[in-house]
Amino acid sequence: MTSVHVRPEATQPVAASSSQRYRAVWRWHFYAGLFVAPVLLVLAVTGAIYLFKEPFEEWRYQDVRALSSPATTARPLSEQIAAAQRVRPGAAVMSVIPPNAADRTTRVILQGADTGPFAEGLSVYVNPATATVTGQIDDSATFMRVVRTIHGELMAGVAGDRVVEIAACWALILVATGTYLWWSSPRKRRATSARGRLLRLHTMTGVGAGAVVVFLVLSGLPWSGVWGAGLQSLQETTGSTTPSAGDYPSASTVPALSGDLSHHPDAKVPWAAEQLPVPDSQDDPHAAHKSTGGVLQPGALPVERALAASRPAIRDCPAAECDVKILLPDGAKGVYTIVTDPRRDPSAAQTLHVDQYSGRVLVSYGWAEYGLMAKAVEQGIAVHEGRRYGVANLILMLGACLALITLIVTGVWMWWKRRPRGRVGAPARVTNRRTAYGVIAIMAVLGVLFPLAGVTMVAVLALDLLLRRIPRPARASG
Repeated sequence: MTSVHVRPEATQPVAASSSQRYRAVWRWHFYAGLFVAPVLLVLAVTGAIYLFKEPFEEWRYQDVRALSSPATTARPLSEQIAAAQRVRPGAAVMSVIPPNAADRTTRVILQGADTGPFAEGLSVYVNPATATVTGQIDDSATFMRVVRTIHGELMAGVAGDRVVEIAACWALILVATGTYLWWSSPRKRRATSARGRLLRLHTMTGVGAGAVVVFLVLSGLPWSGVWGAGLQSLQETTGSTTPSAGDYPSASTVPALSGDLSHHPDAKVPWAAEQLPVPDSQDDPHAAHKSTGGVLQPGALPVERALAASRPAIRDCPAAECDVKILLPDGAKGVYTIVTDPRRDPSAAQTLHVDQYSGRVLVSYGWAEYGLMAKAVEQGIAVHEGRRYGVANLILMLGACLALITLIVTGVWMWWKRRPRGRVGAPARVTNRRTAYGVIAIMAVLGVLFPLAGVTMVAVLALDLLLRRIPRPARASG
């Protein structure tokens, strides 16, 4: 039997190519982590805090949300709304949330000064038994409002939203490149140095929590400006959510879409229903003029009668686990919009549009009408917020936030300990063009899937090409 002997030098090109590929991926991983670490750290910290929004606000505002003794009778909702409007005369009513238990108050959300995305209003709490105001809260000034604004847009509006989306997309690339580096790295003996221990902690955290971090990012992206809007468009074009626009021969122009009814996070319709149009109420002959939101037309049903008319069409949603939100008609053509909002299971959510004059339910849709994509997003949002599966869900999402914080801190710490004086300390550039182009091609695919990340990739490549032509920056950047 003839044995075949492979000369050592025959394996050298393969090893060199593997080393070049490893270095190229490492360089992308390094710069991505360095650039987006501050934003990801802010997102992880604020996300961990926001997980506790519901219990925190329940404790913080119990004096206005809870009654000292259960109410045995209730005044009509229209009287309770009128009492709330006397707190801020002329303010439109964004939403009305009746109590879901006898010892709770009615929440009336009035329009505030801010009318943009995630606009908050003034929440006025009313004792349903006496129609007297128990207190009011400026939702724009609450602690959790500030946390949410930092988490969603870094207190910088649309520009901040784009920065957050870029950082979130790059977090996915960091997980992908980090997984490759871990899989491709040679298994060495345990390092006893401080940097070795940091590397081990960084690696094990990434391996153990990488999948949950990816889920956390992907389930948060539907709220983003560019990627989220693209997902909404894809949902619409693929018919992932029904009924479609074709099912509405006469749709309201004010507002045109369900999502325009209210931007308040505690009053808006579900994500899956935001792109569905709103039907018109049949114009009442006595309503010859239009008015602003929160002021009913002559001949329109009072709120309590509209809610009562919709009750037979509302599917099973236990009161203890479900809030009912009522959005008032906007103008003579507007409709009552009634949303059932379950705290845990999004499959119990439902959106109804009710004719403001007759009380007829014009449209009712919920889980049965959602397509596969809409269902996945709704379930993802519930898990992302830590409310889908109770305490276990909360702990898992908190763990993901803490893991992300650990990855960021250990990554930056390792860089700080190893960086040479006067240099960035980045991994050296690859010298093999085929390897560099191959890695860039893979990154380009990720850039197409996540457009804002793709734009920043092009910017980073252009900057790298520019800096390598200037001696001092070229030496500093490796």
